[in-house]
Amino acid sequence: MTGASAGRRAAGTFAAVDLGATSGRVILGRFGGRDGLRLQHVARFPNDPVRTPDGLHWNLLELYRQVVEGLAAAEREAPGEILGVGIDSWAVDYGLLRGGRLLGLPYHYRDRRTADGVARVHARVDAATLYTRNGLQHLPFTTVFQLASEGPLLGLADRLLLVPDLLAHWLTGAEVAERTNASTTGLLDARTGQWDTALAAELGIPAAILPGLVDPGASLGVLAPDVARLVGRALAVTAVGSHDTASAVVAVPTTDRDVAYVSCGTWGLVGLELDAPVLTEEARLAGFTNERGVDGRTRFLHNVMGLWLLSESIRTWEPGATTAQRSSTLAQLLAEAAHISAPVTLFDVDDPRFLPPGDVPGRIADWCREHDQPVPATRGEYVRSIVESLAQAFADAVRAAASLAGRTVSTIHVVGGGAQNTLLCQATADRSGLPVVAGPVEATAVGNLLVQARADGLVDGGLEDLRALVAAAFTPERYMPR
Repeated sequence: MTGASAGRRAAGTFAAVDLGATSGRVILGRFGGRDGLRLQHVARFPNDPVRTPDGLHWNLLELYRQVVEGLAAAEREAPGEILGVGIDSWAVDYGLLRGGRLLGLPYHYRDRRTADGVARVHARVDAATLYTRNGLQHLPFTTVFQLASEGPLLGLADRLLLVPDLLAHWLTGAEVAERTNASTTGLLDARTGQWDTALAAELGIPAAILPGLVDPGASLGVLAPDVARLVGRALAVTAVGSHDTASAVVAVPTTDRDVAYVSCGTWGLVGLELDAPVLTEEARLAGFTNERGVDGRTRFLHNVMGLWLLSESIRTWEPGATTAQRSSTLAQLLAEAAHISAPVTLFDVDDPRFLPPGDVPGRIADWCREHDQPVPATRGEYVRSIVESLAQAFADAVRAAASLAGRTVSTIHVVGGGAQNTLLCQATADRSGLPVVAGPVEATAVGNLLVQARADGLVDGGLEDLRALVAAAFTPERYMPR
């Protein structure tokens, strides 16, 4: 095959379940032929949270229903052809179970409840010590802080499953934690990649609720009989890089190691792929995280607020609009923003005020007034201010990552939905002074599919071999700094 040597068969089809913070999709990946890999979108569905009196939750039951229906649609589209299924999603959020039953809907990471959890954790283990153990950038919604906010419910649980692992459990019965997503919990030892049970004990978290760890490529079994009847066949399920960024980084289309990546969607994950974590005090103070990647690599990155700022602004301006209408409005505003020649205000996109859902334009205006900066006058100016501020944050994060890791960066690769935003990609090139290579847009699904194909034996080799296949199958856009 192009970019990776052939395995047991010349061609094969896999299904990727890719769940983002605002939408989910089921995508078929067909390996073989002249193109090496072809994608086919089978199902797409919204991922809308639900607010109840006790907070903001994921509607996980609806997501599960959509996943099963999406897999059934995939089986109808490629009857008898699908060799396996892999699931990836956002990080940190989880379900607590007892006796296999879910103890309430999982909270959304943007829920405000975790402030007291941060205080409780830091009262027992200070932030600097915590970083030397888990290597994570301080984010108030990290799993360990959420768990410290659970109260009595934590004592009732006998199992914790992260979102993609919970869905895989409902599909197959498996109870595991895939390691790339487990590394976002704050309870995984950054050096060994094993659960830090001593840390859990110090924080009052029962280590017995933590499931066994598996690596990307591990078999999770086949669809349970009742699920197989709904889907149409007992498909095999394989653990992939179940943290969506871990899968996206697999699909960065280059074999060079002197590149930075921006996995750009709701969040902008900006960083480098390293062979070992960087656990210095300088890295902690700079807000850098060390998460596990596929094949034991380290994703050394900084979380930037991302395209959430644009999507939430459109939601504020057009509260009753459909998803399609909001997409159309954003396209129009990006075109308007591209023609603004006057300088716009740059604001701190990582200011905590932008994390909760709500009036992002109003918060930008507040930030500008507090910092004696001009407030954008039109919606187009707000959009241009957001884009330029994100680009500056991406550029700053790349420079900081290179300095902290002692690496040289020659190119920035933007993958994910942000690769379609030409204004953002050009602004990132301009503000970083580096070429930007954009695409593939569906990098997360591609990485998911590649790990499945390798586990099946259809392709083989290391990450560089898989990336060579991506480079052969997709033609990216290039942006040179002006």
